[in-house]
Amino acid sequence: MSTDPLAWLAQLEGVASAYAATRDGIDVMLRDRGLRQTDPATTAEALAVGAHASAVLEGSTSTLADLDAGVGDEIAQDSLRLSTEVLALTPQLKRSPAQVFARLHAVAAATALPPEQLGRPRDAESAQRLQSLGQLVLASTEVPALLLAAVVHAEIATAAPFSSHNGIVARAAERLVLVARGVDPKSLMVPEAGHLALRAQYESNLSGYASGQQRGLHAWALYAAEAYAKGMELSPLRPVKKPRRDRD
Repeated sequence: MSTDPLAWLAQLEGVASAYAATRDGIDVMLRDRGLRQTDPATTAEALAVGAHASAVLEGSTSTLADLDAGVGDEIAQDSLRLSTEVLALTPQLKRSPAQVFARLHAVAAATALPPEQLGRPRDAESAQRLQSLGQLVLASTEVPALLLAAVVHAEIATAAPFSSHNGIVARAAERLVLVARGVDPKSLMVPEAGHLALRAQYESNLSGYASGQQRGLHAWALYAAEAYAKGMELSPLRPVKKPRRDRD
């Protein structure tokens, strides 16, 4: 019997092939033989677009232009603030994921909650859920990193371990896993925008995951592969024009 904690999920019908296809597509988009701009400004743009999408999923009514102008509503500002700090936590995710989840909440909720609630689980059960999730991130697994990111996202979003901002934290943690596990080292994907583009499916499949039944977890896994592919399509990566070859 496998000791891989997520092997059973990866073995469900259609999951392995869906993630293999999605990862192939992501790799092609990110590689592209140097034909795409991958400077820090592109990463910053991807983070900003993701912050806006995550905020809208959390209830914000601000536009991306509002965020660019610094006039977004409170949820949008919280999401944007977190996006500017999230990548700095990548090394720590490989050592102490539970602390990273707490830090994500502390940053996101910094202006919304009193200091004693920042980064603190709601109760003992929530604290245990976060510790267990941290152990899962550190566990030896051969399942696709994309699938691990999807599980981390769903676990935080559905367990709601903090008193606020759980969706924003969940999506930031998802992005961190994608970076730390080498799927998207420069954080050029926009998984949050993928979820927003598929919002009805996103919310429905999160509800299914929350049921704890295999059917719901299976559906979430298949949905997330589709959302990641969409998030790659929505990346701000821009192709560099190839030199024109004049005909003889």
